[in-house]
Amino acid sequence: MFKDKKSIGIAILSIVIGMAGLSYGSVPLYRLFCQVTGFGGTTQVSDSVSEVLTEHSNEIQNRLITVRFNADVSDSMPWKFYPMQQEIRVLVGETALAFYTAENPTDESIVGVSTYNVNPQQAGIYFNKIQCFCFEEQRLKPHESIDMPVFFFIDPEFLEDPKMSEVDSITLSYTFFDVEKIS
Repeated sequence: MFKDKKSIGIAILSIVIGMAGLSYGSVPLYRLFCQVTGFGGTTQVSDSVSEVLTEHSNEIQNRLITVRFNADVSDSMPWKFYPMQQEIRVLVGETALAFYTAENPTDESIVGVSTYNVNPQQAGIYFNKIQCFCFEEQRLKPHESIDMPVFFFIDPEFLEDPKMSEVDSITLSYTFFDVEKIS
């Protein structure tokens, strides 16, 4: 198959470079896959909230959904992280704003990044985030705290899905990880 050491070296180097490229690209590719499909309760990111809501404004009913907020940190993350409200009630199609707080109680700066999911998972495709801190690095100095907004709405198509007819609450959950301990 290979006639000399040079071609074997090139083949091995190509494999190593290809594997490094796949590992580097796996997180953004997985995030894109989850956002497109709603896999694992991943919410949708909406740039055109006014288009979606205008398109469905005649369909919006007075159906209230309780949105609960959950916050966790990984075992290696020393931050304190919590939602500023436990839950809010929103109309389907109505925009809402919630806040989470992160605190760094240590004597050193720490960079964290959060992931999120929605429960029940099938509601993830209808949960549209307009603004969010997820997947963005947050650097907190020693003893610093910040409030981070989540601006969202539940797509009115939620009302048309028979699987959502019994769903009256959705939980938005975030987990923060220490960036230096992920690598």
